[in-house]
Amino acid sequence: MKKIATTLLALTLAALAAGCNTVQGVGQDIEKAGGAIKRAAQ
Repeated sequence: MKKIATTLLALTLAALAAGCNTVQGVGQDIEKAGGAIKRAAQ
């Protein structure tokens, strides 16, 4: 039972870490797109 709990905890932490990286990447993409729109408008 302890081995299953440890495995589930590790998988949950890995999923959370991957999710944070994905959200950060999306934020960077949106920031770059905003900069491109700003430059095009000038």
